[in-house]
Formats: sequence, C-alpha cells, structure tokens
Amino acid sequence: MSTTSTVKGTALPAPLPWPGLLALSTAAFTAVVTELLPAGLLPRMAPALGVPEARVGFLVTGYAVASFVAAIPVTALLRGLPRRPVLVGTLLGFALSNAVVALSSSYGLTFAARLVAGVMGGTLWAMLAGYAARMVPAERRGRAIAVVLAGITLALSLGVPAGTALAEVVGWRAAFGLLSALAVLLVGWVRWRVPGFPGEARGERVPLARVALLPGLPVILSVTLFLLLGHQVLYTYIAPFAEHAGFGRTDVVLLVFGASTVAGIWGTGLLVDRRPRATLLGVLALCAAVMPALGRYADAPAVLLISVALWGVAFGGAPTLIQTALVNASGPAASDLATSLQTTVYNAGIAGGSLTGGVVLEALGAGALPWTALPLVALALTAVALGRRHAFPVARSRALAAESSSA
Repeated sequence: MSTTSTVKGTALPAPLPWPGLLALSTAAFTAVVTELLPAGLLPRMAPALGVPEARVGFLVTGYAVASFVAAIPVTALLRGLPRRPVLVGTLLGFALSNAVVALSSSYGLTFAARLVAGVMGGTLWAMLAGYAARMVPAERRGRAIAVVLAGITLALSLGVPAGTALAEVVGWRAAFGLLSALAVLLVGWVRWRVPGFPGEARGERVPLARVALLPGLPVILSVTLFLLLGHQVLYTYIAPFAEHAGFGRTDVVLLVFGASTVAGIWGTGLLVDRRPRATLLGVLALCAAVMPALGRYADAPAVLLISVALWGVAFGGAPTLIQTALVNASGPAASDLATSLQTTVYNAGIAGGSLTGGVVLEALGAGALPWTALPLVALALTAVALGRRHAFPVARSRALAAESSSA
C-alpha cells in the first residue's frame, strides 16, 4: 500500500489518522488526570475518607508505585494479545477504578482502586507510542507520537487544574465520576476509530533482555533517566525555589511552565520527523542553559519567568523526541516492551530526582537546586551527542524513508 499521494508529480506524505490519534491522546490525558487529581483534592477527600491529608497523598504515591512495578511484567504478559482489546481493557480498568473512588468511603478500598489504576497506567504508557507508530508510515511516526503525547501536556497544564476547580463546584466524588464516564466513552471511540493490530507471535517475540540491549536502547534509556533526574530535582521543589527567589506566586510560575510545554510539544511536532537529532540536542541544550540563569539571576522576576518559560518549551518537546527515538531503535513490533522499560526508567528518574532534590534542599537550600540539576541534564545532552550511530542517528530521515518504501 502506498503511504504517499502525488500532486503534480510531487509525493506528499499520507495524512495523519487524526480521529484515532486523538483517541489515544485522550487516553493519555485521562491517565494523567487520574494519577494526579487527588493531589489537588487533599483537603476535601481526607474528611470523607476519615484519614489525614498525608494519607490521601499516598493515593498518588500508590498509583506511581503500581505503575512502576507493573509496567514491564504486565506488558510482557500481554504482548501476544491483539492490541485493541488490551487498550479497551485498560480503559475499562480506569473507568472501574475511578468509579470505585467516586463511591467509596473506605480508605482501604480507595487505595486498592488506585493500585488498580496504577497497573492500568503502566500498561497504557507501554502501549501508546508503539500504537501510534503502527498507525502511520515510518516517516510520520514522530508527528503521530507528538499528537498522542500532547494529551499528557494538556492534562498537566489544563486537565488537573480544571478537575480541581470542577471539584470545588460539584464535589470531588463527581469529578472522579466524570473521569470514569470519560473512560467509558473513550472505549467506544477506540472501538470506532482506532485500528486493531495483532499481538506478537510467540516465535517472533524478542526476550526482554535482548530488547533492553538492542542497539541504541541503553543510550536512550540513560538519556531518559538523566533528564528526569535533573528535571525533578528542581520541578518538585519549585515552590520553595520561587520563595527563595523572592517570587511568592508559585501558581504563576507553574502556569508559565505549563503553557510553555504546550508550545514546546507543538514546535517539536513540526520538527521531529525532519530533524529529530538536532531538535533534541537543541532542547536539551536549552534546558541546560536555563539552569545557571536560574541559579544566579532568579531573584529578578523577569529572568525567573523567562527562564521557566524556556525550560517549559524545552521539557515539553523532549519526551516526544526521546519516545520517537525509542520506537525507531526498537521497531514498532518491539516498541511496547521497549516503552515499558522506559516507563520504569522514567518513574525511577522521577523518584530519584525528587529524593535528590529533597536532600539538597535540606542540606544546602533552594538556591543549590538548579546547580544540582545542571550536571544531570548535561549528562543527558552528552549521551545524545555521543549516540549518533544507533540511538540518535544523524541520517535518520533517510533510513525512515527507506523503511517506509520497503514496507
């Protein structure tokens, strides 16, 4: 089947399957809002569940731990099954979990439901990028993955704040009920517009150890780890850092960062299929460059907000570029298992960065956080620069064109 159309003798790329990609993007949006919504509802959920606010915070922790633990084994267990039924089952798991949270008055039952949601989240993140890659020709993978991952950015910048505001009006139980209903509606959307793909045949399945050692995979996973470590060192403690800088409006800082990530993922979507390596080097260099600016000049409000905006643009684009490199290195057939490895590394980076930032904050103060993040981001940048053969190759566009024409 041809993947291009011709206008006056000029080959044009096939159009993106927007309805299906937007369904996957909405699945990503639903997962992120499900994971983080309790963090904004601590004062409302705690009395209803009869526990202190800190224990409601553990509902977010439990989700993250379950996602971390389940991503690799559950993905390996389900890799032989057809992809669309697995996706539908994952969405139904989200619907059930959120419905239980909406109705439960027992902290234990609510916590168990959140663990189920975490398992669903780990399974979903392992699927999404590979699913998007299989829906388009090779030369359009990056754009398709960018569309899907935009759901994460929209959830962080709009979904979680909107869900928190909605809970103020209709109550936190209704907010989780609406999330459950969204997941059910999404099942119908997926069955209608997302194509089905077969699972991996038993004789074709690459063992996990071999997937982890595919050319380029270790480098890509190390870039993921170093970037998340550096990012979380500062982002987790942005409130005390803003206070240290003399800027008391943490909400404004987060709004600037969130809005900038939207711009970052949009810009990345325009470049990821044409200049993926150069774009990733650029965004990591930008991310590294803002850290000294924040370390030395954050006491000037203009410098603080401009630096945070540039940081948001850089970080908003990085996941799409890294995820696309991962799918290209592993191939779409092995991408689910490769992405499950990345999901685990991603969560390890979040946990490790948050822990490191906390230790630095207590020992050296908030002013040391950007300087702690800088060498970690620099390590990610160095790994990309050195990984020019398999992980982040210079001539990737020509290789993808050849792959597409032979498909």
